[in-house]
Amino acid sequence: MSPLIHEDLVRLDADLGADKHEAIRGLAELLLAAGRTRDLDQLVQDALAREATSPTGLPGGIAIPHCRTAAVEEPTLAFARLSPPVDFGAKDGPADLAFLICAPEGGDATHLKLLTQLARALVKPAFTDALRAAGSAEELVGLVSEVLVPAQPTTTEAPSRPEPGPAAAVPTARRRLVAVTACPTGIAHTYMAAEALEAAAERAGVDLAVETQGSAGSTPLARETIEAADAVIFAVDVGVRDRARFAGLPLVSSGVKRPIDEADLMVAEALERADDPSAPRVEGSAGEGGAGASVGTGGSSGETWGGRVRRILMTGVSYMIPFVAAGGLLIALGFLFGGYEIVDHGAVATDSSLFNLPDLDALGLDHALFGSSLLAYFGALFFVLGGTAFGFLVPALAGYIAFAIADRPGIAPGFVMGALAGTLGTGFLGGIIGGVLAGLVAHWIARRPVPTWARGLMPVLVIPLFTTLSVGFVMVVLLGRPLGFVMEQLEAGLVYMGDRPGLAVLLGALLGAMMAFDMGGPLNKTAYTFATTGLAAAATATDAPQLKVMAAVMLAGMVPPIALALATVLRPSLFTVAERENGKAGWLLGASFITEGAIPFAAADPLRVIPSIMLGSAVTGGLAELFGVSLRAPHGGIFVLFAVDGVLGFIIALAAGVAVACAAVLALKSTAPAPVETPLVTV
Repeated sequence: MSPLIHEDLVRLDADLGADKHEAIRGLAELLLAAGRTRDLDQLVQDALAREATSPTGLPGGIAIPHCRTAAVEEPTLAFARLSPPVDFGAKDGPADLAFLICAPEGGDATHLKLLTQLARALVKPAFTDALRAAGSAEELVGLVSEVLVPAQPTTTEAPSRPEPGPAAAVPTARRRLVAVTACPTGIAHTYMAAEALEAAAERAGVDLAVETQGSAGSTPLARETIEAADAVIFAVDVGVRDRARFAGLPLVSSGVKRPIDEADLMVAEALERADDPSAPRVEGSAGEGGAGASVGTGGSSGETWGGRVRRILMTGVSYMIPFVAAGGLLIALGFLFGGYEIVDHGAVATDSSLFNLPDLDALGLDHALFGSSLLAYFGALFFVLGGTAFGFLVPALAGYIAFAIADRPGIAPGFVMGALAGTLGTGFLGGIIGGVLAGLVAHWIARRPVPTWARGLMPVLVIPLFTTLSVGFVMVVLLGRPLGFVMEQLEAGLVYMGDRPGLAVLLGALLGAMMAFDMGGPLNKTAYTFATTGLAAAATATDAPQLKVMAAVMLAGMVPPIALALATVLRPSLFTVAERENGKAGWLLGASFITEGAIPFAAADPLRVIPSIMLGSAVTGGLAELFGVSLRAPHGGIFVLFAVDGVLGFIIALAAGVAVACAAVLALKSTAPAPVETPLVTV
């Protein structure tokens, strides 16, 4: 195992540039010179992408830019004592101590544990003072090595503190807190926040056990530790795993950086809330945690209603998408191999075999690929598999909506409501409403106080049974017919618009503009969800308006990154160096239907970029509808062309939208002052 850091990876009192982008590149160049990376640009891009999610500057003049990246094959540290200091976004000013922490994608846990030790050491003033006083690279490497050598446990269940037995807990009356820390990358802030909270708890005379949910793995807090706690602190930028374990505890919730700045204040808040009967608490009832109590996942006490609704719906959609993708592509392959007549001959997959191929003339499979019975057999097989996958779309949507509200106890009744939507003909609308109701009812039941002996039965029997019974009754008796009527009208409306090109074009243009407006934001997701749920409703249809809507939405989402990439090539002087670098990636991002590739451009110049790409995407969406382009896959861009019906129209619509958006953005930018070379977010 190579050392994480050696003298060639250290610079003392070095001028690495005026801003953090230059400083990160300077640190990355140390890795290149030391032979620890062969792809400088990729390393810099990944580090800046992480930096874009939240600044890595910390109080006390410290910066820890970090990333997981394919540009390194083993974890590596590079260090610079910066002179002059560089602003990394810390509240108290620029940083003079900067570590670039690089971990390989899927890196081994041993190295990651060492990195966590460094993160913990950086919150200790004695360590940072020593770094500032180091007279040579050798001395500095020695200081860093000292904090890395002694391996420590990855979780901090206060193992070093004497764990009082059950009888000793009461007489000591020492306050006890638990905490969970987690950040998206899981290699730095997770552990620094834990260290800061532990230090603050020690100063406050409080026992604190922290569960670090990071890349180096996680050891869950013992049930007894949680039950003995007076309050819990969630310092997370991602959802808390098995949040239900903390049900009923007074809660202090924040992002993962706050403890690094205000650990003492957070500990004080937790102690205050432990004594406050009206304090916010983790959803659910105390003592229900381990059995899978009913709580939401990932939300926080400070989450807005809008954000909560979006999170719940997107949870369902995100779990549904794999079924849509697999099913849609399999069905497309089925049509490709067996022809559209395969719809009426799915039984070929079971009645025939590799040694008993179907008779194409007898079955009327006139459009099987190359007139091959073998390919027709495979076509039938793909079609049946795809249709089976599609059968899970609405149940998965409803089940995971309920899961987002009520955690595991909501899954079963949610899936049942989704399947019931198919029986009642209420489609995805019935699935969404059934999933929401199932989640709410399961959540409500789980919060009821029950005797201790009944707690084990709640998540596996009581909650699924009564939730399914009550919500199923409502869906069948009260909502089934109205929702079925609404779905019939919706489908009739789409057919009506499909028969009238003007309306269909208008719909395509509207959805296209929505896709480009916020590039992955709520409006974009609304349009995409409309298309994917419609695709689910189309199921195995050979020609349905929902398939055209899906094509319009995906094509429109491809336009912004490609158009901006083209613009940087045609008029590079209108863009900064960073924008031109982002433009190089825009080609592939757009071709892959990753609309977010346009965000750096929109963030830098929203008034000129957003209207331009909205116009181009609207043109593409409208033309896709006009040309009758249909698509059976929910994602993939040009890589799912085989699932496209109307490839020529697909290409023309995309090219037209790209041309319009590119021309518009060039025209608007031509009226603006020359670009200033400022740092830009890199995706």
